[in-house]
Amino acid sequence: MSLKEELLPEEEPALLAIGTLYGVGVGPGDPELITVKACRLLRECSVIAYPEARKGGKSYAHEIVDMYVDAEQKTMLGLVFPMTKDPVQLANGWRWTVELCWNELRHGNDVAFVTEGDPNLYSTFIHLARLMQEFHPGVRVVSVPGISSVLGAAAALEQPLADGDQRVGIIPATGDREALKEALLHHDTVVFLKVAKVLDTVLDVLDELGFGGKASVVTKVTSPYETVWRDARELRGRELEYLSLMVVSK
Repeated sequence: MSLKEELLPEEEPALLAIGTLYGVGVGPGDPELITVKACRLLRECSVIAYPEARKGGKSYAHEIVDMYVDAEQKTMLGLVFPMTKDPVQLANGWRWTVELCWNELRHGNDVAFVTEGDPNLYSTFIHLARLMQEFHPGVRVVSVPGISSVLGAAAALEQPLADGDQRVGIIPATGDREALKEALLHHDTVVFLKVAKVLDTVLDVLDELGFGGKASVVTKVTSPYETVWRDARELRGRELEYLSLMVVSK
């Protein structure tokens, strides 16, 4: 049986309204930072979809869900998102994930896809929602905002991200030195997301521009394991948690 045949049943259930796909932001890690609306939807939706943890255990999003709903009373749909550069495998992997959700939606079940932070800021929900509307345009997609790790980091550092007419950049950290320089030179505050893999490169660029003492790092924002380094230079040469971000306030 082909992938298409497995995923796309010929007959659709009759007389059933299609469910709604919700992208529910559950905050950066602290279960108390979930919104009232997000909590209500988690309790009302019959299906809760979540990113499956790759290294065992539960993701923050799943742990937060467990605080507010009884998983035994829900259909818990663990989704594994493809992490490959092969275009065929990537397309098939995403299509499979979309159809797993569609199989619930087409039977009239509302699906709450939970994501850490906010569903519209560098979230897997963005691509999931786009593909769902491409393959199944009849599905209603709704985003429920959540508190981002960026805002959680500002609270942890006890410093504002911006005031007045100051400019803020929120940028995934890469090893592209020129892109790093451009971001730093054109914003008053820059938040580099997922900085762990390129930390030393970012520190080199900061030193080159004279901003070395203006960077802080926060890992696992607002979780019980949150750690703050107010001077990022202390971390040179060290390995950081994947969930780490850097705030540069000039």
